[in-house]
Amino acid sequence: MGRAFEYRKARKLKRWGNMAKVFTKIGREIAIAVKSSGPDPIANPRLRVLMQNAKAANMPKENVERAIKKATSKDQEDYKEVVYEGYGPFGIAVIVETATDNTTRTVANVRSYFNKYGGSLGTSGSVDYMFDHKCSFKVKMKDGIDAEELELELIDFGVQEVFIEEETMMVYGEFEAFGPVQKYLEENGFEILNAEFERIPHDTKTLNEEQMAEIEKLLAKFEDDEDVTNVFHNMA
Repeated sequence: MGRAFEYRKARKLKRWGNMAKVFTKIGREIAIAVKSSGPDPIANPRLRVLMQNAKAANMPKENVERAIKKATSKDQEDYKEVVYEGYGPFGIAVIVETATDNTTRTVANVRSYFNKYGGSLGTSGSVDYMFDHKCSFKVKMKDGIDAEELELELIDFGVQEVFIEEETMMVYGEFEAFGPVQKYLEENGFEILNAEFERIPHDTKTLNEEQMAEIEKLLAKFEDDEDVTNVFHNMA
């Protein structure tokens, strides 16, 4: 198995168990996508994927339509995607992705969480080099598809790993490959169930249970912040 696949399977990070949090996260991503490339999903591939992500998260269709409509109005806040980097206790590297309409508030909150739990907010690039930025697609498997042959074909589009999980297929590629891979999958009749960006650490650090509990407290604080969309770390 590849490193991206194994890391994804092993991640202990709590993933948006609160449904309201999930909907807020997707809503902000929709707003950013619409502001960037318009409200028509046919002409906006990123919005198309986000609508599928919303469906996978059981987000009501009317919520999605409302988010798209609001994003085209003057009342919509302008969200900015900002990435923060730092260290938690015990030298654990942490990357915090946010979508915020107030960067002053967000950076103050992120810094306070690091400080409260024995960590420190770093500068841009301070831990980013420890991670690979990947795109991933969860795709409904089609009958008669050979994963190895498909992977060889997808290499030209920036894909690095393809894995079959029962009736679904996981596809991992370079960050920049998102658009070409999405286009290939759609043009070849694959149903994309979910698509996202991930940061895979080059190496992970093993901690004891007590130390892991401290890191989990910090991660939980980030996850409870409405401005935070994703948190990545290199704890094993």
